[in-house]
Amino acid sequence: MKARDENAVVGDGGANVSLRDPVKVVFTPSGRRGSFPADTSVLNAARSLGVDIDSVCGGRGICGRCQIECSEGSFPKLQINSSLDHLSDKSEGEKKFEKLRNPLAKGRRLGCQALLVNNVVIDVPSESQVHRQVIRKEASSQDIHMDPATRLHYVQVADADINEPKGDMQRLLVALGEEWGLPELTYDSHILRDLQPILAEGKRSITVAVHKQTEVVALWPGFRDKAFGAAVDVGSTSIALHLCDLANGRVLASASAMNPQIRFGEDLMSRVSYAMMHQEGTREMTKVIREALNGLIVEAVSQVASEVEDVLELSIVANPIMHHILLGISPVELGWAPFALATDSSLEILSTELGLRVNRGARVYVLPCIAGHVGADAAGMILSEEPQNQEKMTLLVDVGTNAEIILGNHERLVACSSPTGPAFEGAQISCGQRAAAGAIERVRIDRETLEPRFKVIGSDFWSDEKPFKNALEGKVITGICGSGIIEVISEMFLAGIVSEDGVIDGDLSQRSSRIISDGRTWSYLLHSNVDSNAQIIVTQNDVRQIQLAKAALYAGIKLLMDHIGCKQIERIRLAGAFGSQIDVLYSMVLGLIPDCTLSEVSSAGNAAGTGALIALLNSHSRKIIENLVQEIEKIETATEPNFQDYFVDAMAFPNKTDPFTNLFSVIDKPEQKAKLSSRRQSRGHRQL
Repeated sequence: MKARDENAVVGDGGANVSLRDPVKVVFTPSGRRGSFPADTSVLNAARSLGVDIDSVCGGRGICGRCQIECSEGSFPKLQINSSLDHLSDKSEGEKKFEKLRNPLAKGRRLGCQALLVNNVVIDVPSESQVHRQVIRKEASSQDIHMDPATRLHYVQVADADINEPKGDMQRLLVALGEEWGLPELTYDSHILRDLQPILAEGKRSITVAVHKQTEVVALWPGFRDKAFGAAVDVGSTSIALHLCDLANGRVLASASAMNPQIRFGEDLMSRVSYAMMHQEGTREMTKVIREALNGLIVEAVSQVASEVEDVLELSIVANPIMHHILLGISPVELGWAPFALATDSSLEILSTELGLRVNRGARVYVLPCIAGHVGADAAGMILSEEPQNQEKMTLLVDVGTNAEIILGNHERLVACSSPTGPAFEGAQISCGQRAAAGAIERVRIDRETLEPRFKVIGSDFWSDEKPFKNALEGKVITGICGSGIIEVISEMFLAGIVSEDGVIDGDLSQRSSRIISDGRTWSYLLHSNVDSNAQIIVTQNDVRQIQLAKAALYAGIKLLMDHIGCKQIERIRLAGAFGSQIDVLYSMVLGLIPDCTLSEVSSAGNAAGTGALIALLNSHSRKIIENLVQEIEKIETATEPNFQDYFVDAMAFPNKTDPFTNLFSVIDKPEQKAKLSSRRQSRGHRQL
């Protein structure tokens, strides 16, 4: 139906309009307006004007997606007096919908059932818009504009007619073209095999999933409005999956698990080595990661009492080695220079090609990689954080076993990775563990007594507070997780227990029983369990492991600063599961990140996973990131001549040469200790 030119409307703003006169309608928030014959449905008027309004059932009053609100009152600027009674009375279809589904909220009508009787102002609520904004509550302020690649369409297919010899697939395609404007659709062979039994079961009514408005990917008998997508972040240590409603973008369920590839090696290069040394190594690692992903899909779907066949779309981010192994590609070429990717392009493949137990027509979108060690997870981080739209020089760091680093602003972006190893996640630390109940996650050390106080995952109280023991409910303090490691070593430095060079001062054993002899070096006793006689200590080697990890990260950042010509970073975002947990102050005390105004340092949460979510829910964002990664300058730290010098300087706390003026303007800088005695210094450095 075509809207009449509203300039041709002659009336008094809404009063005494006869059924023969055109009815004026204005839609908010779009502001689109036009004039239509009386008894035109609100949905048809909206579609005629290009108003963004949702519908799955094709205007049959079944899905409830096209709910609208009629504004009440006088609108002089629009020359309209609008009222709910300017729409037709509730139809039988609306009454049936309310009986079978949910009562409509006060003032709400179904746009497909409400007919225009008199001039009105119609508001289309955000939940009724196809391209609605999904407000995210994570640290990033970016909202997601809904535009999923796969959508559902309900149609009634014409009965077979002996006088019109046409196939049922052709009848279906005609219905989709006429009712939804979807011409020239393609389909796979399994769709053809399933079609007639589904038509029979649904009595010729059918719901069709169409991908990118070009291909039929799934069929169901009758009306259906449930379709899910899954955003997946495949990390070297863990896998996280978020199950979403493709209609409204809501995250319905989440599931996560340790990456089972850990048994083949804790860090990425260990897994590359496994693939090199075992003929079936890649195949083994591919199998276990896919099995783990299938397990997470089942777990998430079960949380919403649904079936895996309802999952029609997946988006995946991963670092390059995980990316290749998941796809069944050998990661061996990523084990040495020039670190060649099999492909750096995005991929769109059938779920069956990855052995995923979802709807067999489901599509999997894998975000593009940036470089040999800067993967699709970094692309996801960029999609989430949008550094290309920032005025300030912005640093994005995804802190993991392989830190991925992006630096830049609207003028230019550069990227690299640094092999930080698993120390930040508790591995290679004497009492280190994953972030789980019983792990120490926060630490403070008294500057005078050197006595610690700490918080444990599972308790809201500090260890020196009376309710602490009861809050643990008999649970044992089992170790230190990554954020706890960062804080305890930073506190040891601020309290003078650890020197700038990372050596634990054994002379302090005369002052505190917390400083204990540990073979040829010294350690710090953080906690002693009286009942089990177990001790949680921070050793000289623990300090060393953190020094190595943070120095690798800092050196990578310095190289990017050189390449972009940046002397001062203005904004820092810490991403990843670990990055979201660490205290930004302590990350700077440690020298994990460069000096910056502390108010400009914040957590980005799981930015890579958020990027996967954006790619899942907004198909246009895929083209944005595909184009953007081609413009990013990639820096390979392994071949940079200055890397070693920056690395050595960054071994110190917080850094040997960089002054950290912003940091030490808000906290006291520890006094430089007199040089350790030659005996203790040599003993410490021999161990290091």
